[in-house]
Amino acid sequence: MSATSEEVDGVTPAGGEPELKRVLGPKLLLLFIVGDILGAGVYAVTGTMAGTVGGIVWLPFLLAFVVATLTAFSYLELVTQYPQAAGAALYTHKAFGIHFVTFLVAFAVVCSGITSASTSANVLAQNFFGGLEINGVMGDPGQGVITAVALAFMLLLAAINLRGVGESVKFNVVLTLVEMVALSIVIGVGFFVMAQGTGNPGGIFVFNDYQDKGLFLAVTAATSIAFFAMVGFEDSVNMVEETRQPEKIFPRTMLTGLGIAVLLYMLVAVSVVSVLSPTELEGIREAEGAALLEVVHKGSPDFPIDRIFPFLAVFAVANTALINMLMASRLIYGLARQQVLPHPLGKVLPVRRTPWAGIAFSTVLALGLILYVTSDPESNIVANLSGTTAFLLLCVFTVVNVACLVLRRKRDPNRKVFFTSPGPLPLVAAILCAFLAGPWVGRNVIQYQIAGGLMAIGVVLWLATWLINRRTNRGDRVNP
Repeated sequence: MSATSEEVDGVTPAGGEPELKRVLGPKLLLLFIVGDILGAGVYAVTGTMAGTVGGIVWLPFLLAFVVATLTAFSYLELVTQYPQAAGAALYTHKAFGIHFVTFLVAFAVVCSGITSASTSANVLAQNFFGGLEINGVMGDPGQGVITAVALAFMLLLAAINLRGVGESVKFNVVLTLVEMVALSIVIGVGFFVMAQGTGNPGGIFVFNDYQDKGLFLAVTAATSIAFFAMVGFEDSVNMVEETRQPEKIFPRTMLTGLGIAVLLYMLVAVSVVSVLSPTELEGIREAEGAALLEVVHKGSPDFPIDRIFPFLAVFAVANTALINMLMASRLIYGLARQQVLPHPLGKVLPVRRTPWAGIAFSTVLALGLILYVTSDPESNIVANLSGTTAFLLLCVFTVVNVACLVLRRKRDPNRKVFFTSPGPLPLVAAILCAFLAGPWVGRNVIQYQIAGGLMAIGVVLWLATWLINRRTNRGDRVNP
């Protein structure tokens, strides 16, 4: 399955499945990356971060951007050397050659995407009905109706995904533009308040130790939270087989996407601090998605944003869910074609040339997760699952950064090099990712419990895959 960017679209290898269609150019790839990073994260974590560090809430966003960018360098070095859809799992296997470790990394990435998408679907349904309720269209529909809409939304995403990545990414373009408009409203309100002289721009340099952690621990904890809002850039490597000339366009496009995202995040943070008082900043810690709504509501009371903003949030979380499911299905496809997962999961629709088996598998898992997470209405779903997602990805990023160093030593000197992470940056990135994954950042213990349960499921699936490969004489599951 070693597809290259020079292959002609539509060519089907002899005796094999058709290759994926290369439809992504620089613009669509940039919007894909920006849309994936922005997503629902900024709505969920800004309030929690503000309630941890107060006025310097922009700083954790900046630090999380630094860690994400260092890791992105490693991803760029690897994706330009190995332009295949399996992503982190492929890099791990080529570096260490341990099937068990390869599968755990792959399973962690797939679960992080599907769990995030499942949660986003539930949040989407809640925001949709919340908007209808605020506008007096209907009352509280009940959890059963909300869950039904979330399930229906996941099926809609599967249908869009089956149509083809071209249609999926075009839908992503629309959702990304809506996301950026929503965040621009927040930024515009903040700067409008400052221009009127009623804001508190000096507060952006004030550290408020609301939890008595001290500056270092508070900023570290907030950075760990902020990292959830920065993830998403890694999803794009699983779209590499559907990107034109990935070796050339990936480095500039990925780094540009990260830069756009952090700029918007920091401007949002400045707006939040400028509009809200220190007491209000402390109070929005548990507000999650309501933090940005509170900023616009207070900063522009004559504008009916409380009636509009829930629907803008719907678009934001819809975009996150779409891209996560795109990533998960392509990763499953890539792993199946590399014989890390059972071969039938790599099946592709002959006409649409989309990975239908991977889409079906990831959708079924997502539907099951939605039913599970909504079974306990008292649990803090967003905080627990977003934290678990960040923890899993930080662990994966640690492995990928180490793999980058290992593969650099194994590099063929006669092979063209398109991008190399500067000097020891992969090692620095690995240390920082491992640090942010540790318990010293104040991560809730339930996040480790959820991650441990997911990994236990992963072990069971790995054993099943090993038995299938053994019975079909497929011992070498990842092609060199």
